Amino acid sequence: MAKGILGTKLGMTQVFDEEGQLVPVTVVQCEPNVVLQKKTEENDGYEAVQLGYKDKPERLANRPELGHVRKADTSPKRYVKEIAGKELSNFEVGQEIRVNIFENREHVDVTGTSKGKGFQGNIKRHNQSTGPKTHGSHSYREPGATGTINPNRVMPGMKLPGHMGHETITIQNLEIVKVDEERNLLLIKGNVPGPKKSLVMVRRTVKEDPVEPLDPSRYVRQPASETAAEEPQESSE
Repeated sequence: MAKGILGTKLGMTQVFDEEGQLVPVTVVQCEPNVVLQKKTEENDGYEAVQLGYKDKPERLANRPELGHVRKADTSPKRYVKEIAGKELSNFEVGQEIRVNIFENREHVDVTGTSKGKGFQGNIKRHNQSTGPKTHGSHSYREPGATGTINPNRVMPGMKLPGHMGHETITIQNLEIVKVDEERNLLLIKGNVPGPKKSLVMVRRTVKEDPVEPLDPSRYVRQPASETAAEEPQESSE
């Protein structure tokens, strides 16, 4: 794995790309993620960065949570996830990760929880065919035979009716159409798993070659006062 960020799926829309083509996109809002902890090869046996996303009231956090986030000098977070890999290893505890770590036309993998569809039958859940509707048949949508006489039981893995959806799904190799740094938005081509307002994780696709760790100084948003001081002032003469 590599660099990544946590966000909220807002819904779908469509935009025009640079070639004038109409592209369907999913809008993902990624408020700044805070680095809560760093996992290292020496201490934990693997490289990873623990990210916190979306503040929650302190009254909803227990003492271990409060002690954990105070090390990063931040407020309690509603979502805490790990991004494995060395690409974010240069970020220190307490630093923020924003959408500008990604670029336009970059390819990502998006992980989310699919929509729950409740208890469903074989036709919808496993895409099986319906039975005959003529010659006295009454088995239009029933499962049919579930096994042989010997061993006289249903074997594991049999496709039967049951709970459908609400599973962790990753869609790979999606393209980022636009990075809106001002509004903390990622416009991702196509659809991503999950309903609106659900949590998603956006990571650099695993189908690309590994890259070097990022330089955090490139992705820190400077205060307005500092940027104004750097600009040369025009003389009144």
